[in-house]
Amino acid sequence: MTITPTRWTLADGRDLLFFDLPGHRCAPIEDRRELTAHRDGQSELRFDRISGEWVIIAALRQDRTYKPPADQCPLCPGPTGLTSEIPAPDYDVAVFENRFASLSGADGHPFRLPTESDPGLACEPSHGRCEVVCFSADHTGSFADLDHLHARLVVDVWRHRTRDLLSRSGIEQVFCFENRGEEIGVTLTHPHGQIYGYPYVTPHTEATLRQARAHRASYGTNLFTDILEHEISIGARIVARTNTFTAFVPFAARWPVEVHIFPNQPARNLLDFGDAELDDFTDTYQMVLQRLDRLYGEPLPYMAALHQYTDTESQREGLFHAQVISTRRSATRLKYLASSESIMGAFINDVTPESLAQRLRGL
Repeated sequence: MTITPTRWTLADGRDLLFFDLPGHRCAPIEDRRELTAHRDGQSELRFDRISGEWVIIAALRQDRTYKPPADQCPLCPGPTGLTSEIPAPDYDVAVFENRFASLSGADGHPFRLPTESDPGLACEPSHGRCEVVCFSADHTGSFADLDHLHARLVVDVWRHRTRDLLSRSGIEQVFCFENRGEEIGVTLTHPHGQIYGYPYVTPHTEATLRQARAHRASYGTNLFTDILEHEISIGARIVARTNTFTAFVPFAARWPVEVHIFPNQPARNLLDFGDAELDDFTDTYQMVLQRLDRLYGEPLPYMAALHQYTDTESQREGLFHAQVISTRRSATRLKYLASSESIMGAFINDVTPESLAQRLRGL
């Protein structure tokens, strides 16, 4: 499915895109807020020589909007043009450049990372793109509660933005994700997600690709394909299966709630799927979220992520998968990442993956 957004410009020069459901056309109005002109280069990339990882320093995010009252939500429609990031009487799905972006500047000019081998301190203005994706104009809704056509539109938007951002100079990885719930640290409760276009491959993805390349060298097969085949053969951690996707709790889950969704046939990113597969992914993803909301009888705080890879030599062993995790380890208790997890990276899970899968199958 090809979708063409309505493009708009906010008062400070940032991009705003409207994506419409069939039969509906959003009618944006002038953004009348008095905003300082949007500037790139307000954050830095610094290289941590101890870990060998890049760190984004973005002090401007200290000023981002923090838990506003519902009637002052900047993601609700703004029919006056004075109150919202989305100046319009209504919308279906809207995407805009984050006003408090960790990364910016990926708008055409070339970019190269600083040299890591420099014995000094490698530091440069950041490069990339951070976007906010508003799933619905309904302030109290959720992705799980969208009807199929609306949820599928969000998936198409993720696909559209992935294609666009990957085409920009200096973007190495596109990450679509959602944080939900105050327990996760969310400061805006309106249903929304974000998209980051990174100028480097993130540490988690680098580690995953190293494992995948080592697996290929040892066994001659793809790591993700073998994991899926193993989970299907065992069956104890499977949550649900369709013709094109399988949802399961991973064998070595790090989080008390963790579900992965793998395609049954290899694909590297959303651009590799046809319409029927995207329909099935939408249904499977919503089904997982709906079951998770029934796990403890109330909406579950979660982080959801789409792991995507490109067809470059360094990323070729990576295969698309979705992941949903939660820090809630019971109806009344949270899992806090203390020193073992946060400092040493040694995770300790209080819930067995098999017991979680069994519970989710029964919901």
